[in-house]
Amino acid sequence: MFLVNDTTLNSVIFLLTGLPSQGDTHLWISIAFCFMYVISIVGNSVILFIIKTHPSLHEPMYIFLSMLAFTDLGISITTIPTILGIYLFNFREISLDACLAQLFFVHLLQYIESSVLLLMAFDRFIAIHNPLRYTSILTLPRIAKMGLVAVLRPIVLILPLPFLLKRFRYCQSNVLSHSYCLHREVIKMACSDITFNNIYGLFTKLFQMGLDSLLIFLSYVMIIKSVLSIASYEECLRALNTCVSHLCALLLFYTPEISLSVIQRFGNGSSPLLQILLSYISLLLPPLVNPIVYSVKSKHLRVKIIRMFTK
Repeated sequence: MFLVNDTTLNSVIFLLTGLPSQGDTHLWISIAFCFMYVISIVGNSVILFIIKTHPSLHEPMYIFLSMLAFTDLGISITTIPTILGIYLFNFREISLDACLAQLFFVHLLQYIESSVLLLMAFDRFIAIHNPLRYTSILTLPRIAKMGLVAVLRPIVLILPLPFLLKRFRYCQSNVLSHSYCLHREVIKMACSDITFNNIYGLFTKLFQMGLDSLLIFLSYVMIIKSVLSIASYEECLRALNTCVSHLCALLLFYTPEISLSVIQRFGNGSSPLLQILLSYISLLLPPLVNPIVYSVKSKHLRVKIIRMFTK
């Protein structure tokens, strides 16, 4: 199937793709995605509500956690509807404008999450390296400025993408290989020169996630140095234990994202099914697991959540 060539008539329609399934398998996949959607929305909403309504949690660590929960909530709201549309209603069509809008928000929220994870690494470093001055260093005005930078940098990087894609004519196969629109998928459909888009896409990835991951790595090098300088073994373990939730969030976010980027750029013979699964893991697993991990590891948060549901 091929696209209508004239994009000025807004006649470009893409077809989204789900996991290959039939009969009962398709039903169980639909149920699994519905379950993930509900847990992600409820879990992140509960964390946001608890932090907002309890002044005792208005501390730097929980403010950064609320930023992460808000971003994860946005990712779920942006991606899950088209996924459920495919599996529940077999609705695969998406217009060019809707596709570009989804693409913008998916990549924007991914980049914001990367920035928030960097801020959380900095938060852990300050808490371990200089605990007595923790709240005086991470004041609310300073956190607000850090949060603003964490949002503005991704906006500046991602905003050109829809406009760059909008100017193309699309005449290739209109079947996308994922259940939502991604930049690398859409540019494959163009029948124009996409060299600049490829270079710009790589630049944004390196400048955002590459730089963030490098700074996170350096933060943990400094954290380990600070921990090793602690004389007490128990205090050492206690300090490292405060980083476990953040390390889980880092692994959930960066491992599938890096794997998918490597496969897409260098694994020409890789299985399309593997790419789809990694894409699902990259976008759907962090919003699902992050609230669970933080609720289990944070005693203050866990107690308040239990109290809310047992009233």
